[in-house]
Amino acid sequence: MNPGPQTGAAATLQAPSQHYENFPVASLLCPPRLRPAVAAIYWFARTADDIADEGDALPDQRLQDLTAYRTDLDATAAGRPASARWARVFGALQPVLQQFQLPVPLLADLLSAFEQDVLKQRYASEAELLDYCSRSANPVGRLLLHLYGIKDAASMQQSDAICSALQLINFWQDLSVDIPRGRIYLPQERWAAHGVDEGQLLRQEVLASTTNLIAACARAARARMLKGAQLPATVAAQLGGFDGWRAGFELRCVMQGGLRILDKMAALDFRTLKQRPTLHTWDAVVVLWKALL
Repeated sequence: MNPGPQTGAAATLQAPSQHYENFPVASLLCPPRLRPAVAAIYWFARTADDIADEGDALPDQRLQDLTAYRTDLDATAAGRPASARWARVFGALQPVLQQFQLPVPLLADLLSAFEQDVLKQRYASEAELLDYCSRSANPVGRLLLHLYGIKDAASMQQSDAICSALQLINFWQDLSVDIPRGRIYLPQERWAAHGVDEGQLLRQEVLASTTNLIAACARAARARMLKGAQLPATVAAQLGGFDGWRAGFELRCVMQGGLRILDKMAALDFRTLKQRPTLHTWDAVVVLWKALL
């Protein structure tokens, strides 16, 4: 699972831990005064995601570790010492919580999504999946908007649309990775609509029915992304000056990066049950060019 995005200022990039992420790590486009805060939020989410996903621990152990992690978050937010287990994470987060008065419930929502990922491997409907996105991806966007001082309802809704879209795009590109691990994020109500059954997905069968299912999900993600199209201009205008320009440009790059992945999926005829789309240098050029335009 990738936190999200996953995000109002989310970007698909490869982090030092070799994970694809949904928001930048102290991006050069981020105003310098905010880079420590962005990095602290990133490592908080990245570490929790690793607890939920990485290694060979059994589900019960993962949940125990996430509970301990949540206890350290609560202690840090209350100004009490956290445990020594994740000292670097909470040591960096503590001054950021104080300086920017970050909404702690948004950080807790991320942990809720990570806990769900340990236990839940099927989603009956798109509504269930979007509920998951509302905790796995949308909080990151809202946290970044908070750092920018943007708190109006319309911007929050547009950020949520972008973040959820990025999380969904990540799911649709990663089907060949997630399904062998037992996770099927494609909503079951769409299986039936396209004549697809669970066995076909588990066997990763590339059929007209399965590719049509993925194509329909990709179209829905694209439409959701475009609901946030006005946010870059809003961010640029509210911040103003060079900081506003580069924050708006970063967000346009983020959105174009997600749309580019959808283009790559289409070029594969939506055969992502078997093959993950790959971005190359030329794709970065295309993303930057479209963002400039």
